[in-house]
Amino acid sequence: MPWKTILAIATFAGLMLIPQAVPSLQNFKTFDPQTISLVWQMPVPKPPPEKVATLRRAIVIHQNAAEPPSPKSVVDPTQQMDHFYASLLKGGVTRAVHYGDSPTTADLITADARALLQRQFGDAGSGFVLIARPWAWYGHRGVEMESSNWKIDVAGDPASALKDGLHGLGAASFRGSTGAVTRWILKDTQHSRVEISYLAQPNGGSFSMEADGVVIGSADTDGEQAPGYASFNFPPGSKNFTLRVTSGSVRLYGADFRKAGPGVVYSSVGINGANIRLLSQRMNGPHWAAQLQHYQPDLVVVAFGTNESGFPDFVDGTWGHDLKAAVLRIRAAVPSASILLMSPMDRGERKKDGEIGTVEAMPRLVDIESKVAAETGVAFFNTFQAMGGEGTMGKWYNGEPRLVGADFIHPMPLGAKIVGELLYNALQEGYNGYKLRQLEEQVTRAREPEGESSDAPGTSAGSEASKR
Repeated sequence: MPWKTILAIATFAGLMLIPQAVPSLQNFKTFDPQTISLVWQMPVPKPPPEKVATLRRAIVIHQNAAEPPSPKSVVDPTQQMDHFYASLLKGGVTRAVHYGDSPTTADLITADARALLQRQFGDAGSGFVLIARPWAWYGHRGVEMESSNWKIDVAGDPASALKDGLHGLGAASFRGSTGAVTRWILKDTQHSRVEISYLAQPNGGSFSMEADGVVIGSADTDGEQAPGYASFNFPPGSKNFTLRVTSGSVRLYGADFRKAGPGVVYSSVGINGANIRLLSQRMNGPHWAAQLQHYQPDLVVVAFGTNESGFPDFVDGTWGHDLKAAVLRIRAAVPSASILLMSPMDRGERKKDGEIGTVEAMPRLVDIESKVAAETGVAFFNTFQAMGGEGTMGKWYNGEPRLVGADFIHPMPLGAKIVGELLYNALQEGYNGYKLRQLEEQVTRAREPEGESSDAPGTSAGSEASKR
């Protein structure tokens, strides 16, 4: 053996053994020579009970002494996000529904979060897309669409003719007669199924679905008033899809594009100009609950507050009450789903001195939202603080490249990407923490004597999560 190699090994061994002989270096021990024999002992014997107790105490100390979550973390003291994390860890299909206001209508923020989650956990499909564009800027990344001859009604819009609140998952209805048509072009040709949601009603009409010019099926919407769903499989590689009303009059909601394999489906549901009352009051309760139950989300994100922040009296008055009502509605509909309140971004305004500052009510709104999350036991992500807090939109507007529009509200695509990545990173951090807790529980169970159950405080929530 070369002398340099021998010298390196001897030096390393010496450094390892010095703390064994020098009392002042006892805290720098890297291994115990007495444990070498364990390498040849199969199976490895269980450590004595006192060492198990020490391990438990170490886990509890680690959990209790952890630093407070950073402004870029999901605040989740009750581990309510565990259902979502467990679904990701399991490896099947994980579904998320993200409700928001105007940025979400163009799939800003949500598209970037979706792409990152699907890159890590798999792509199970594009998810929910509306039948037509209620607003010219409505869109879904990866899906092109055009439509004609539809009457559009949006939940909570005073101009809408329909006031019944029966607006499907996406808070919008599309009424059409013979001649109404929608075309979607999917950039990803790995999809294999599309489901159209509609309202069954007496004397309802019919529609057909085509894939690359070939009819793949049709559906009749006649029946007692109730949510309805028609699913169509199509050949691999299909790219162009057409929905046509073939008879009578129909009321449709959206198309849900899915793939056959596992992964994440992250549906972006944005409603332009909306505030939290859309979910707390405008959506018909039983109807919306039925929609959520059908789509079975593992995570529901509620991201409102931008529009409300311009009305201080509303913020100081009913904002918290309406937010809590929305949370309770979602929990009643899908009790096992994780719920995440996502605060609005900063909102800027031109001050008297000409500088761009944060609107006066925004910090109070975010503080109220965090308290509602704590009171209702759901998770909270402080987008406002994560992106930089007060004055951020002024910096974004004056910076190069510019990250927000001239209204100091709507992010440019690059600004939206930053927020989408902040959300993803926070979810990723929470997911890693969940995996660590699962590992700690497994280590504890492996080390405890037979017949003894763990009573270490701080581990029960994780145990419940592992059963899900």
